Amino acid sequence: MNNIQVGIIMGSDSDLLVMKAAFEVLHDLGIESEITALSAHRVPEAVAEYAKTAAGRGLKVIIAGAGVAAHLPG
Repeated sequence: MNNIQVGIIMGSDSDLLVMKAAFEVLHDLGIESEITALSAHRVPEAVAEYAKTAAGRGLKVIIAGAGVAAHLPG
């Protein structure tokens, strides 16, 4: 069974340095998480699919972040 509870999604790999901190805090707290880079501009269908399938994968929370344009987190 998949125990991943939190999805961390960012606009691109250039956001990884900042978003990795969230991943590490969750890990330190014993909370399973996944981290993914998906651009709302370049691959909007993939972002939509990520959101649609989140609950089925066991995600209860999605943390979204982006550097310059904040379309991903809304």
